[in-house]
Amino acid sequence: MKYDALLVQSFGGPEGPDDVIPFLENVLRGKNVPRERLLEVAEHYQHFGGVSPINQQNRDLIAALRVELAAHGIDLPIYWGNRNWAPYLVDAMTQMKNDGVESALVFVTSVFSSYSGCRQYREDLTKAQVEVGDQAPRCDKIRTYYNHPGFIETMSSCVRESLDQIPSERRQRAELIFTAHSIPLGMSDNCNYVKQLQESCRLVSEATQHANWRLVYQSRSGPPTQPWLEPDVCDVIRDLGASGATDVIVSPIGFVSDHMEVLFDLDTEAKEAAAEVGLNFIRSGTAGVRPRFIEMIRQLIEERLDPDMPKQALGPLGPSHDFCPVDCCLYTPQRPRPG
Repeated sequence: MKYDALLVQSFGGPEGPDDVIPFLENVLRGKNVPRERLLEVAEHYQHFGGVSPINQQNRDLIAALRVELAAHGIDLPIYWGNRNWAPYLVDAMTQMKNDGVESALVFVTSVFSSYSGCRQYREDLTKAQVEVGDQAPRCDKIRTYYNHPGFIETMSSCVRESLDQIPSERRQRAELIFTAHSIPLGMSDNCNYVKQLQESCRLVSEATQHANWRLVYQSRSGPPTQPWLEPDVCDVIRDLGASGATDVIVSPIGFVSDHMEVLFDLDTEAKEAAAEVGLNFIRSGTAGVRPRFIEMIRQLIEERLDPDMPKQALGPLGPSHDFCPVDCCLYTPQRPRPG
């Protein structure tokens, strides 16, 4: 398949105080989330001047990708479209159409497969194509990369940097907590989200030779009556403090950059929870624009441009599929609470 552009597709975020409520209304449209939760999250953004760091992080990612692609002779113009805030996906696709782009690869800034992390992005692409109309470019999403060597090596480097901050005599006993965004069980039932997360955590643990780890969740937003993935990171941190642990490393493996769920839910709330119970808290880094991560994106592009190129993947699960099945990552919100 020939491709003549790369589209970076992301979540979007407010870039000023007046953007916060309209942005969150975009995010939560059609979802059963209490208004009180929306206003609570709005306050999180206001702590940072109403500006989410995600848009600037995407600008930095695109700048690094342009350099990486050019250095390897890959001539693909890069476009950028968001789901929930400017620059919107439909505007990016309109520009692609006007520029004569016929077929684009799509890099989504979401690592793991779920409705909100994969299928919804593909649905957004289809909606934008319909809105743009005739001659809207074909858009093929790049496969997920939770077990790609580039992702695992990047996250392993982040964890090693955190381990090095702990005195050697306490290092092996340090609690390594991997976090990811909690999702409703009705969503996780129909995707490989948890399976992929567990495999990524296992691979990073193996690479860092740190066996003392667990996977937890953060940032749930649904009503209390709806079951979501647990345990919550702050609850686990408090339990660790009560059990006599001394050091906790929190690695936000479910996020590719330091956006709001990392800055507030971890660097503020989780850090405060650790302080309450006397735990030494270290928040490990995200992939961001680390060179190995940028190299990985280029490798994923190359394998789609050249079908004879071997696909890289660590562990027994192998590389993910290039094209999602029709029933991939469905969501059934009506799943009842167990018991």
